Amino acid sequence: MSVRPPAVAGQFYPDNADELLTYIRQTLSRCSTLIAHPKAIIVPHAGYIYSGLTAACAYATLDAKRVHRVLLLGPAHRMPFYGMSLPDSDAFATPLGQVTLDRQAMDELLELPDVSLNAAAHTLEHSLEVQLPFLQATLTNFTLVPVCVGSADIASVASAIDHMWGDEDTLIVISSDLSHFHTYDIAKNIDQQSIEKILAGTPDLNHEQACGATPVNGLLLAAKHHPITPHLLDYRNSGDTAGDKHRVVGYTSIAFTEAGKEIMHG
Repeated sequence: MSVRPPAVAGQFYPDNADELLTYIRQTLSRCSTLIAHPKAIIVPHAGYIYSGLTAACAYATLDAKRVHRVLLLGPAHRMPFYGMSLPDSDAFATPLGQVTLDRQAMDELLELPDVSLNAAAHTLEHSLEVQLPFLQATLTNFTLVPVCVGSADIASVASAIDHMWGDEDTLIVISSDLSHFHTYDIAKNIDQQSIEKILAGTPDLNHEQACGATPVNGLLLAAKHHPITPHLLDYRNSGDTAGDKHRVVGYTSIAFTEAGKEIMHG
């Protein structure tokens, strides 16, 4: 069996399993939300000291009894390519163990014109990897479809998401940070506009507004065919967490629930 080893453990998140799990559990315990069992979530992918709490606010909404497959899309940071890439691995590993890939679903995606195998795109990519420990800590039995998104047409991304939409046991995870390297106040203004676009379902974010603009826009376009409602869970930037306020990166977590399938915590 071919396993992709962790590339950023010890950099973006702890490489010790006990320390990692303790961190995630403690961070999840700090989150409070009335929303549960979303169909899709948007989460950041920076180092956990910067964006871990914001990500946790989305992962705290998941229902382990319902989710058994995760479609995970994140932007390519390490190498340029056109379209969307899938790995040739059978599993992804983290300090918390291995996550089995859904090879059948991946084979179905490979039939789409802008999806191809590109193992190199996944080798060092962090936008997907940093989501895995949170998924492992909040879900109990799931397979993964990891999609690295390069320079792609958002209609193609939307088609891939729509193809994998599935029923309530499929969760869609979009990995994206917001604005990069502005001063604190400027970043907050830019990010507020970006969040308003997402909440309005407007699929025209650019890459100055979000590094994962293409998969985010793809989700919003796919959502035109599905009745889902967005819920803002958290927003902050690196100036609020572990960085200075002169050059910040923005983070948000947003959950999307399907009409009639919302579960509210008491």
